[in-house]
Amino acid sequence: MKNRRCDITWNDFGNMLIFIALPIAVQNLLTTTASMIDTIMIGSQGELSVAAVGICSQIGSLLFNLYWGFVSGAVLFLSQYWGADDHKGYNRVAGYTLVFAGGVGLFYGILNFGIPKFILELYTDKADIVSLAVPYMKIVGLSYPLQVFAAVFSIMLKSTERVKVPLASSVISLLVNFGVNFTLIYGRFGMPKMGITGAAIGTLLSSIVNVLILSCYLIIERRAMSLHINEIFNFDIQFTKNYLRKLFPVLMNEIFYGIGQMLINIVMGHQDESAIAAMAAFRVCEGFVYAFFGGLSNATSVVVGNQIGAGRLLKGYSYARRSAYVCPVITFTVVLLCYIFHNPLFTLFGLETQAIFYGKYMLLIFLFFGTIRTSCYIMNESFRAGGETVFGSIFEIGGLLFLTVPVTWVVGMVLKLPFILVFAFIYTDELLRLFVMTPYMMKGKWIKPMTEQGRKNLEEFRNIMKPHKNRKEH
Repeated sequence: MKNRRCDITWNDFGNMLIFIALPIAVQNLLTTTASMIDTIMIGSQGELSVAAVGICSQIGSLLFNLYWGFVSGAVLFLSQYWGADDHKGYNRVAGYTLVFAGGVGLFYGILNFGIPKFILELYTDKADIVSLAVPYMKIVGLSYPLQVFAAVFSIMLKSTERVKVPLASSVISLLVNFGVNFTLIYGRFGMPKMGITGAAIGTLLSSIVNVLILSCYLIIERRAMSLHINEIFNFDIQFTKNYLRKLFPVLMNEIFYGIGQMLINIVMGHQDESAIAAMAAFRVCEGFVYAFFGGLSNATSVVVGNQIGAGRLLKGYSYARRSAYVCPVITFTVVLLCYIFHNPLFTLFGLETQAIFYGKYMLLIFLFFGTIRTSCYIMNESFRAGGETVFGSIFEIGGLLFLTVPVTWVVGMVLKLPFILVFAFIYTDELLRLFVMTPYMMKGKWIKPMTEQGRKNLEEFRNIMKPHKNRKEH
């Protein structure tokens, strides 16, 4: 391993930002823009409609946590195997991810289509919101399996640094979503005026378009990506054991994180209607934050995994460390802009005075805690890409389930404190995670290669880290 003092420069890191992180960030931004357009268009139907769609979005976020365990865990394998030119291993992991994540999407879609009223009543006690949300949720439930398959196809492409195709697919599906929304929400071009049901149809059709585009590209580029159906669905017992052993902590992390967030969302769903509507608008703003830091996080996972899989461990470490520096700055900047322009932003969503007041202080709280949360997130993603799937999961789930959820439940459901105070408590565990995870990141102990090339250089990397564990990067 040459150039031990500093294996990458800020110029190298900048290239990663421009050519990998930026396209992913733009794709994430388009997804958030679609959500924002939905909320703005639905805002014309009244604050209750915004609240109804917001509750459905919170239910949809649980699906994200359930399937993201498989997708996020796949990044560890896909990126390292691609970096090591192990196409057989890459294909097998792609097959496992399609089967497991796709199964979750199908099951969740059936539940939301079949018993939407029962699920909605778990989240909120507001009957008027439930009645509005039921038809929306039944239609959106049909799109859930498609969204999962699109996420798997996208991560397969991103792990090989093919980031332009998912971006182009997102642009096209966004345009479809906007066109259908405009036509059906407002009843244009001779079509019936359907309100939030029209928005649900727009989501479904755009999901169909997205998954079709990605599927066609994968079929066309099958040879270039060395995709072979017989390898994708060739299940080997020993390989499966190793896959599940590494994946299990990630999967448990996402499942229990989703359960924790569900309990928090239940508390939020029992606040007043203005608070629920403000929460729906805030989630859109939070999506803008995720678009930017998520782009950096996804790119970091891919590059770190590629470098470690190829045996360039110090490079992988350096990319992760520099991302941990840059991520908080990006998050703080985006949230600050949202806070500065909160009044026109929330007015676009059709919020009234009380909801705008809530939204303003939610952003102010998130300005501090959101910066910390995204720092912890990107460190945990780096750990996973490096092969360490347990350490970050323990502190993320432990802090959420044993600290944040009980405290938020007590202040919101038992003490019934004012909404803004309840909201502030949903970030209780973030400081604890930051203080624990940062030193672990710097020591590099999270680098645990899955490939032969990576394992061959592991001892040398550890020897390099020992005398320089407190050094500054040049």
